[in-house]
Amino acid sequence: MSNMEANSNNSIQISKKRKMSGDTSTLHLDGIPLDTLSEVEKYLEPFRLSLEKLKEVSVRLKKDLIRGLGKHSHHRAAVKMLPTFVRATPDGTEKGDYLALDLGGTNFRVLYVRVVEEQQKVVKMDSKICSIPQEMMLGTGEQLFDHIAQCLGEFLESQDLKGQTLPLGFTFSFPCEQKEIDKSILIRWTKGFSCSGVEGQDVVKLLKEAIHRRGDYDIGSVAMVNDTVGTMMSCGYRDQSCEIGMIIGTGTNACYMEEIKNVKRVEGEDGRMCINTEWGGFGDDGSLKDILTEFDEVVDQTSINPGVHTFEKMISGMYLGEIVRLLLVKMAEDKLLFKGETSEALLTPGQFETKYISEIEEPDSGLENAQKILTALGLNWDPVDACVVRLVCDTISSRSARLCAAALATISNRIRVNRGLDHLKTTVGVDGTVYRKHPNFSEELQAAVRLLAPKCDITFLVSEDGSGKGAAMVTAVAQRIALQSRLLEDSDGEDEEDEDEDEEDK
Repeated sequence: MSNMEANSNNSIQISKKRKMSGDTSTLHLDGIPLDTLSEVEKYLEPFRLSLEKLKEVSVRLKKDLIRGLGKHSHHRAAVKMLPTFVRATPDGTEKGDYLALDLGGTNFRVLYVRVVEEQQKVVKMDSKICSIPQEMMLGTGEQLFDHIAQCLGEFLESQDLKGQTLPLGFTFSFPCEQKEIDKSILIRWTKGFSCSGVEGQDVVKLLKEAIHRRGDYDIGSVAMVNDTVGTMMSCGYRDQSCEIGMIIGTGTNACYMEEIKNVKRVEGEDGRMCINTEWGGFGDDGSLKDILTEFDEVVDQTSINPGVHTFEKMISGMYLGEIVRLLLVKMAEDKLLFKGETSEALLTPGQFETKYISEIEEPDSGLENAQKILTALGLNWDPVDACVVRLVCDTISSRSARLCAAALATISNRIRVNRGLDHLKTTVGVDGTVYRKHPNFSEELQAAVRLLAPKCDITFLVSEDGSGKGAAMVTAVAQRIALQSRLLEDSDGEDEEDEDEDEEDK
């Protein structure tokens, strides 16, 4: 028998199609000898979650959603279920001009957005990016908001909008407690900010005060927007059955339309409200301990927030590359990869970037990409190593997609049961680099959701600029509802007068 024949008999044939079954997600990869594969599988087995295990995860999240919505259980809930005071999704009648402000890091954006009813489109007319200097991130809150107000003023002047008073959607991507659509209290700064005098304060009030200090322009009503809610709303104008928003990028989160009667911390029985689940915290109370691997535990312990965001650390782009790196180091140390040798780069946290996973899993160029990346990391590889690395990447991204699917299935099933439906047809607005850029993440997530929520028919729409256009759409919907409420109040008054006249006639 020739070497070639021996190799073909002793290796697993390539097939990039993954199979969802009750037990495992299998991937057949060319070029890995069977004896090597069986050794590799010992490391990967803990990451392969069966359909039954995913169903268990879904049941646990369901309990956590209910706990987070409770008036008295909320404070100890791992999944916070924050009310957003967004009480409706777009109905297609929204129109007009809006401003959006998107502050989530060292830059912020100002946008001028037009909602065009006839075309059911949200059009970005123009935008401007402004940087925030390091010293300002560490200075006073007044300085920061004066800088934002100045940049907004300059943008309005450039657009010849200073004479108009336009409503504004404000995406402020820091932990806040929202009290109303236009009132949001900063709990704590993150992402390198520590401006004094802002924590514990209403950021809308601080923005308005800064604008009034200038005195050369004004803004209309303000709607505070979480970026996940913006994702849902930016898709909701195109598809009015969009009632879930999901982000799978550097971090992960989801929101959905819940019945107000179930939101125990908000008064009211009728209607719905969008809930920002903050599902990244799922498992922070230890409920996912049985599926955490030793590698997940290292990622958590070496992160800037140990013990926090357990679910996010198994799923999102900030951590996937690091999980792969730790696995490769362990396998090299155990003489399964790279002839038992590592490299300085491979031993350095953060050096195996999550984008490498997407590049290595590309259907056509993946193995070639793997070889380039391993070379750049200073590793002495052979073709089998490249195939094993590809299998490792695939296993980690696959677990992420399936865990996301379990969480999304929980939310979809909850909406269906809430509404007493046998079958739910709904749309999810999605954003985030992992979902957008990975070659088969979206496909795998959707396949798993179909199995975990068989009574839900879910359409996936990739969001267009949730923190910009989506923020404007939240403002447009809030305005529409406020106008409808005013109309109702006016007509209520007329009814009373009519009744008074009727009484006098008698």
